[in-house]
Amino acid sequence: MAQIRTYTEEDYYNLPEDIRAELVNGQLYYMAAPSRIHQKILNFLNTEINLYIRSKKGSCEVYPAPFAVRLFADDDKTVVEPDISVICDLDKLTDRGCTGAPDWVIEIVSPSTSSHDYVRKLNLYMDAGVREYWIVDPQKTSVYVYHLEETKFETAAYTFRDRIKANIYDDLWIDFHGFEG
Repeated sequence: MAQIRTYTEEDYYNLPEDIRAELVNGQLYYMAAPSRIHQKILNFLNTEINLYIRSKKGSCEVYPAPFAVRLFADDDKTVVEPDISVICDLDKLTDRGCTGAPDWVIEIVSPSTSSHDYVRKLNLYMDAGVREYWIVDPQKTSVYVYHLEETKFETAAYTFRDRIKANIYDDLWIDFHGFEG
């Protein structure tokens, strides 16, 4: 019987620079280059969040992909690259990225990664204690917001015609209606 190789954080960081991948439970998941619409949404959200934090003189920091997040400090077999990571505990930041759960993660779904984002990463982020997780689906023009309450995510569904409240802030609303795809 063939044995499956288990990879570690060291293997992840030794990948060639032109290879994008995530490490989940010791398995590498390779990622294709993002589409133009993916990058347009990423730029829109990253700008909106940064402008909000700057206007409030907030201490949280926003990092778009590629940005390595080691979700669990004691686990060297899981390193993900969320499309957007918002980190409010700056002690989690390292020269390599973030160690520990970001406060808010946004993933923009690509057809090839949808089950990875909707299932595998949803459970990972919940287990790690990510306070808020958004899945943005350009093909369906939908946004699923998962907000951690106690030990489980509360879920709400929106479209690109909606204003969506970021639950980790009191007064941040992202107006997807203003997004020009």
